Order: sequence, then structure tokens, then C-alpha cells
Amino acid sequence: MSDRCAPPPSPTTPSTASWRRSSRSTGMNNCVETALFGALLAVRDSKDVDRPPLRFSAAAWSTFVTGLAPRGADPHGTGRHPIS
Repeated sequence: MSDRCAPPPSPTTPSTASWRRSSRSTGMNNCVETALFGALLAVRDSKDVDRPPLRFSAAAWSTFVTGLAPRGADPHGTGRHPIS
């Protein structure tokens, strides 16, 4: 199994999950929400919170976020770009 792949998700999410929404969200519910779910990051559509969330390992999420950033940007706020 690749370190970028998370184990298959279970069909339920604990009710104790603390979901967070981007501070840049417009309030119109067209965004995603994230929550820590054990060692995984759970991601769900804010318009459809009853569907099971997607779950990602830390490595997979980091790779995804890095891929979103413009070349030369610092997506993690570390003061350097992770891809040189």
C-alpha cells in the first residue's frame, strides 16, 4: 500500500468530529469542511454533510495541497516551497 493512500473509509463518522470550514468561505455553502478522524483527515461537501466523507492520509493531503499552489508559492506557511 502506498503511503499516499488511506485505508478504505468506514461508512460512519463519529458525531464528535469537529468540522472546520475555510475562513474564506462565502457562507453560501459552496465549500468543503475538514476534520481529523484518527490519523486521517476527513473532507466533506458542506452542502451534503450526510454523505460519508473522503479520508486522506497526511502524506496524500499534503501532496494535494502542494499541487494546488502556484509554482514558487508556500502552501504550508513554512517559508519555503516543498518542491524545488
